[in-house]
Amino acid sequence: MPQRSAGLLIYRRNAGALQFLLVHPGGPFWARKDEGAWSIPKGLVDEGEDELKAARREAEEELGVAINGDFQPAGSYRQPGGKIVSAWSVEADVDTDAVKSNMFTMEWPPRSGSMKAFPEVDRAGWFSELEAGLKILKGQRAILDDFVERQNAG
Repeated sequence: MPQRSAGLLIYRRNAGALQFLLVHPGGPFWARKDEGAWSIPKGLVDEGEDELKAARREAEEELGVAINGDFQPAGSYRQPGGKIVSAWSVEADVDTDAVKSNMFTMEWPPRSGSMKAFPEVDRAGWFSELEAGLKILKGQRAILDDFVERQNAG
């Protein structure tokens, strides 16, 4: 059975235009990557855990703030590695300068025996539809595209 993640596609309207909140993964592997490296706030669903509850928990861990609002199912998407990401859209405004992520530890540099702590998310940002399309991970692009298509149809 494929791993399952859950996340939030957080958006706001700025002067009538949609903007999307994306997070940049922390740690040395992502330090020099930008385009195609950003993500919606998301993470693994625990065994037996409600997926929306998991999405809200993960967003709070990665942003340092609880997200409240009218959560709408955005769909489930298979990632290139096989993981399934279930997403919900929610309109909310988050101060990206105040983002405070949880930490993870890993051996760094590799095979050094030295463990270092890194933030799970090293920064967050608001992006226009066009910018978000360039920044978001390829496997999550459909979440964004489908949401925009539904907004334009409604």
